[in-house]
Formats: sequence, structure tokens, C-alpha cells
Amino acid sequence: MSDADSAPHQHRAYAPDSVNCWVLTVSDSRSAASDSSGRLIEEKLEAAGHRALSRSIVPDDPEAIRSALERAIALPEVDAALVTGGTGVSPRDRTPEAVAPLLDKLLDGFGELFRALSFVEIGPAAMLSRALAGTAGRTVIYVMPGSRAAVALALDRLILPEICHLVGQLRR
Repeated sequence: MSDADSAPHQHRAYAPDSVNCWVLTVSDSRSAASDSSGRLIEEKLEAAGHRALSRSIVPDDPEAIRSALERAIALPEVDAALVTGGTGVSPRDRTPEAVAPLLDKLLDGFGELFRALSFVEIGPAAMLSRALAGTAGRTVIYVMPGSRAAVALALDRLILPEICHLVGQLRR
């Protein structure tokens, strides 16, 4: 069987060239000026040919997080929501708990791979990350830690190489 006949290659035939994204930062302390992780997501998306339709900040509050994501999911032009912040273990870190009920399907591999790649960079502290991803209808949602290094790792190694493929599968 040639590479062109393989399932991954055939699946990629459905992939769009670019996707529309919604960027959400979860933080009690960041402002638009100090949100370097959200800005990095936007920059990397645009450098890869994608569009950041919106970039906003909400407090570490499950209702605020859920409400923002529900707005994004409801917009037919939003293919992906990229969330940064609130994935640790402190009492205020509640992003995974806010996002999980919105997901139809979990993409367990994202969190597993993110933690494995993080382990190489930061050691056993990687196990404290509760990064996750899943789908809500025809929207993919990625939840990443709030640090710039974590955002860069997730985007460069996991999200950007596969986001078009994933969105293509959701559009089928």
C-alpha cells in the first residue's frame, strides 16, 4: 500500500488549509497588555495561516469560562477554541472542570502527549498539568497551561501539526 492509500493520508484530504480560532485566556491577574500567552497563541496561529477571530480574557471562574466557550461553540465560523490558563492544581485552577462538561468527545492523547513532551523539558512537575482537549459539536477545544513555554510546546508540537486534520474530520 502506498502512502497515498493510507488512512491518515486519506483523512487529510478532508483537511482545510486554514481554520478559524477563538483564543481564551483564563486568569485573575492578566490584562490585554500582560497576556503574553494569549498573544503568543494568536501570533503562532496567524504565522501558520490560521485566523484568530477573537481573543479575550476571563477570570478563573467556571461560569465565566463555560459562558465564553459556549459563545465560541455557538458560532458556526469557529473551528477551534484555544484556552490557556487554569490547568494546575491550585484551588483557583478550575478550567478543566469548567470545560469537560462541554465536550462530546475527549481527545485523551493531547493531554498524554503534552505531559510526556513537558516531562522532557521540565521533569516530573509535568504531571501537575491538567491539559486536555476534546470536541464540542464541530468545534475542537484545546486547554493548555498558562505559561508561554507550555503554549509554545502545545502549539508547535501538537496543535498546529494536526489542527487542520482534526477540523477536517469534524466537518465530514
